[in-house]
Amino acid sequence: MHHLLEQTADRHGAAAAVSYKDTTVGYAELWALASAAANGLKSLGLRREDRVGIFLEKRVETVAAIFATSTAGGVFVPINPVLKAPQVGYIINDCDIRILVTSAERFAMLSEALDDSSVEHVILVDSGEPPPKTPNYETYAWSEIVAGDPHVHRPQQAIDLDMAAILYTSGSTGKPKGVVLSHRNLIVGAESVSSYLNNGPEDVILSALPLSFDAGLSQLTTGFSVGAHVVLMNYLLPADVVRLCAKHQITGLTCVPPLWLQIADLDWPVEAARSMRYFANTGGRMPKATLDRLRGLFPNAKPYLMYGLTEAFRSTYLDPAEVDQRPDSIGKAIPNAEILVVRPDGSLCGPGEEGELVHRGALVALGYWNDPVRTAERFKPAPGSSAGWRAPEVAVWSGDAVVADKEGFLYFVGRKDEMIKTSGYRVSPTEVEEVAYGTGLVRDAVALGVDDNRLGQRIVLLATPANGSQLDPEGLVSVMRRQLPLYMVPSTVLVRGQLPRSPNGKFDRNLLKQDLNG
Repeated sequence: MHHLLEQTADRHGAAAAVSYKDTTVGYAELWALASAAANGLKSLGLRREDRVGIFLEKRVETVAAIFATSTAGGVFVPINPVLKAPQVGYIINDCDIRILVTSAERFAMLSEALDDSSVEHVILVDSGEPPPKTPNYETYAWSEIVAGDPHVHRPQQAIDLDMAAILYTSGSTGKPKGVVLSHRNLIVGAESVSSYLNNGPEDVILSALPLSFDAGLSQLTTGFSVGAHVVLMNYLLPADVVRLCAKHQITGLTCVPPLWLQIADLDWPVEAARSMRYFANTGGRMPKATLDRLRGLFPNAKPYLMYGLTEAFRSTYLDPAEVDQRPDSIGKAIPNAEILVVRPDGSLCGPGEEGELVHRGALVALGYWNDPVRTAERFKPAPGSSAGWRAPEVAVWSGDAVVADKEGFLYFVGRKDEMIKTSGYRVSPTEVEEVAYGTGLVRDAVALGVDDNRLGQRIVLLATPANGSQLDPEGLVSVMRRQLPLYMVPSTVLVRGQLPRSPNGKFDRNLLKQDLNG
């Protein structure tokens, strides 16, 4: 993966690569920093495919550490900076991280978790003094690691099928699972996504999503593959997005629906919106009302509605030219991927028939780290790949229910494990939430199924009021009843001041379910 940076540094060395706060680093300078850090990692004894944990907010050193790990032949494990010590400790020990790159503040938080862990070396990026000595592992200042000559490379034997990264994503059992990505996965993904977004050296991309999230990491790789300028943002307030768009004249912005819902409510001055060339959505369906609002805010920008899963990085996108005709569609397969809609027996569904989305191609991940059981459940032979003359091709069986129309456009129905079964019907929570958003009465909405002796499950809608107003649950249900069949109308609306989100910015459905069941 590091060749994305190295080759762009050769072609566009003086061009801006990343900005963090008031600091901008060019491609040649960033490559020199990553190369020096790679030599430093090798000096610590980093072996091929050893894991390097990176527990940092977004900053220049974070990006350098990612590409340094790849250059040195290791596997980078970006850990979401909002996680607490127990979750970080679990990830460290689950994938046997030997080297950890972090900050002094986070190091202090992790001290107990590291004492009995796999970590042998800790690198502190902001240590102004010699870091504290510990009996269980060695500590270093970042300045020590990058002090060597960046032009002296220690050869490392790596091919494109080797492990490059492990991204941890929420698991159905409550423990996160590590999705193992190869160098090929990351490079093909960068080239594919950049091609349909038409990214180029003149683009300025705002990195608003965590780098531990596949879509967040993709903002780096897609940008670097074409020599674009990536602006690093550690999200605090929605207004920060507007401010950075104005300051850097952002041309591309990708967010998840909860963040878009907040951004769409803000006032966007002309200087913040005028440069926007495209905006993209991932991580769930964007409500039609929010999409319309964003198109009004960015009249010159193309909307890209995307679908992806960590196990395949990115799967589909909707051509902006089709948004008016089919705004509810997740589009068609991205370049260099094929998306199939499959029945439980593995045969292909016909148009209009609901089935499971199966992704095949070069973006299919290597599996779940150290978890052969869950790997076998999700990574299975592709439909029709059982020809006797070849080894079976592995595809990702997403667990997502979709429907394809006669023209091949796909429509998301829902997660199999999130589908609500009520009154003999299977109800997509997304469809209920879409109607709630369409009323204009709610800002956030999550529909859940709660066990019910009579119905099987009843639908509970958790919602926050729109624009700080009061929300009348009965009034909301009355409006929704006019737009939904009776079996899809929530039996209960629970008003909350805010709804919890996962570290990747999505609504935390598991936590909300625990709240209801408690």
